[in-house]
Amino acid sequence: MTQHQSTQTMKPATAAKKLGVYLEATPAEFREGVVSRAELNALQTDPPQWLRDLRRDGPHPRPVVAAKLGVSISGLARGGVTEPLTTEQIEALKEERPEWLERERATQAEVRKEAARLKKRGSEGTEGGA
Repeated sequence: MTQHQSTQTMKPATAAKKLGVYLEATPAEFREGVVSRAELNALQTDPPQWLRDLRRDGPHPRPVVAAKLGVSISGLARGGVTEPLTTEQIEALKEERPEWLERERATQAEVRKEAARLKKRGSEGTEGGA
């Protein structure tokens, strides 16, 4: 008997998340089908024009918007940003520097600093050995 290996597939929403793009902005054939692991790898390795355009211009999903602005996803919500933004809109926000964005960036910087401090403390505790 031979082993039959099934092809691993994922929903378009999962593939879009892995590709870092907003699902609703992808072509219909992408949204309406399923994506195999091999297809996902091919999209990542050699992205088609629509994927390159989406990554460059948006609209971007919230995790990408948050990363580009240097804030958390929760910070976006506190700032009233609930919809996907284009690269142009993100750049405009960076230039405007609204008070909420400055506050959330400061909060994010503190979170990173604390995480680094805890990581350093954790690694110092394991270096001594027992």
